Amino acid sequence: MILILFLTFIGLVGLMALIFSEEIKATKEKDPAAKGHVQIIFLYSGLHAIMIHRLTHGLWQWKLLFLARWLSQVGRFLTGIEIHPGAQIGQGLFIDHGMGVVIGETAIVGNNVTLFQGVTLGGTGKETGKRHPTLGDNVVVGAGAKVLGNIHIGANSYIGANAVVLKDVPPNSTVVGVPGHITKQEGKKIDLMMDHAHVSDPMMQHMKDLIRRIKTLEDKLKEKE
Repeated sequence: MILILFLTFIGLVGLMALIFSEEIKATKEKDPAAKGHVQIIFLYSGLHAIMIHRLTHGLWQWKLLFLARWLSQVGRFLTGIEIHPGAQIGQGLFIDHGMGVVIGETAIVGNNVTLFQGVTLGGTGKETGKRHPTLGDNVVVGAGAKVLGNIHIGANSYIGANAVVLKDVPPNSTVVGVPGHITKQEGKKIDLMMDHAHVSDPMMQHMKDLIRRIKTLEDKLKEKE
């Protein structure tokens, strides 16, 4: 009996490693705390949410809408991550920690995308039909960021932590602030995508420029006096 259970366990791990190989690979590459396949398969809520979504999305496509929504709610309860069964999720998605992540019904997520905790891919409440964002390949969305409406985030782009993005973003861009502003755009992949602490804030830069101008004017007034 023990041998049967052990072989069943090994088979389950092997099957999960095969089916979700891209997600496991992404987790190992992007999370230094990930120590091995077994740990990732059994301890990572982001991967669990993706596993459940693969099932619910299939049920959604088969028009078993109530069952799909019910299972997605079970997944939300277990993982803290809410992915609507209608959302289209590419390969290699990495959801880091994941608590509070919300992905809406008509959202489309490309390959090798990274979402940090508290991210919302939501609607604005004013649209019907396609009302959630589309994320291209290799996009990173920082902690707490909100990407809202039927907009497109170009490939290789980085959305900074707590940014609120309401407009299309071209490929290879960095967006920060509320509302989101593009602070970097190049014809190549951004190298510091995972570095939340060193992304410039355009509003803060404007404030610094204004302070410098005020200081210059004050100095000139003092000279005249």
